[in-house]
Amino acid sequence: EVVPCLPADKPVYLMGVGTPANILEGVERGVDFFDCVYPARNGRHGHVYTNHGHLNLYNARYELDTSPIEEGCQCPTCRHHSRAYIHHLLKAKEMLGVYRDFAEKYLGIPVVCGVKSATERFAGAIDTYTIEAMMQDGKALQSGTSHFLGQNFAKAFDVTFVNKDNKPEYVWATSWGVSTRLMGAMIMAHSDDNGLVLPPHIAPIHVVIVPIYKNDEQRQTITKAVEPIIDALRALDIRVKYDDADNRRPGFKFADYELKGVPVRLAIGPKDLENGTVELMRRDTLEKQIEPLEGIAPFIKNLLEEIQTNIYNKALKRRQEMTREVNSYEEFKEEIEKGGFLLCHWDGTPETEERIKEETKATIRCIPLDGDKTPGKCMVTGKPSAQRVIIARNY
Repeated sequence: EVVPCLPADKPVYLMGVGTPANILEGVERGVDFFDCVYPARNGRHGHVYTNHGHLNLYNARYELDTSPIEEGCQCPTCRHHSRAYIHHLLKAKEMLGVYRDFAEKYLGIPVVCGVKSATERFAGAIDTYTIEAMMQDGKALQSGTSHFLGQNFAKAFDVTFVNKDNKPEYVWATSWGVSTRLMGAMIMAHSDDNGLVLPPHIAPIHVVIVPIYKNDEQRQTITKAVEPIIDALRALDIRVKYDDADNRRPGFKFADYELKGVPVRLAIGPKDLENGTVELMRRDTLEKQIEPLEGIAPFIKNLLEEIQTNIYNKALKRRQEMTREVNSYEEFKEEIEKGGFLLCHWDGTPETEERIKEETKATIRCIPLDGDKTPGKCMVTGKPSAQRVIIARNY
């Protein structure tokens, strides 16, 4: 009844409507755009509306459901993410799940998701969620945080909204975002004395091809033979560089690309062409192998995924080997000198936390969201402890 009374030459703006049925009805009645918290609230709680009905992706039944949210839908979310993936994000405290997914699947860094203690949480926040990574020297690195600010900052800066009762109310706020610290984490977690070791999923160059030649005729012959290989690699979305620059020797190029962390290096000379082979080197292991030129593109495609997995598993194994349970404070003082993550019972008081920090220079990195929830006794005071926490020295 209202829309026909509004100016026809101006957009129609409707607030407070958010269900799919209401939105469709609004469009039919001439509404141009909407403003409502309902879709965001539904999204936070895992509610999804499809052509086949309503889904609650928080439900455990979707934990292993690899089907898209809606079969046949061509939107980016349905094309790239499964119900199980969204379920994982929801269960991992929303943005914390995004952090973990990026750190582990792209950067190859295994992380522990947890909640910060009151002392370590962001100033003014009600809760701070974190992902904690272990570097090669056993020190912890806080790699990403997500803060629930409640209404504290809204009250400090007088930020309000009008609620459904038409009364002003302080907004509820969150704060999240990762930074270039993750780049440092990736470098410290994987690199070696030869330089960077880049996970293929984020490497700007996947493969570098270095021709070995003595004269321009050999260079041209190799280049002609390599061109279809380059095309085949790029057809598989593999980022490749062909370095035939004549102002640097092959040995210099080898060292340079190792320093830059290029995951795969191919070296090919006249004898390789005669034999129909190529020398391949993996940056993650520095191993060299001879492979046939025929089928080299799909072989490298699979190898890049193998390298990605190996880089992650290597870091995960290191973390597992350097994570220990500690039950007494005396044992803790000895073990903390060896580095790594120590799983300890803590009585939950800031006084005990401060004592540990002053006496050992170690801090409570997080209260893990997953893992052993068995209660016990604080290693320092002997008082009751709800669960073990991770304590480590950190950057």
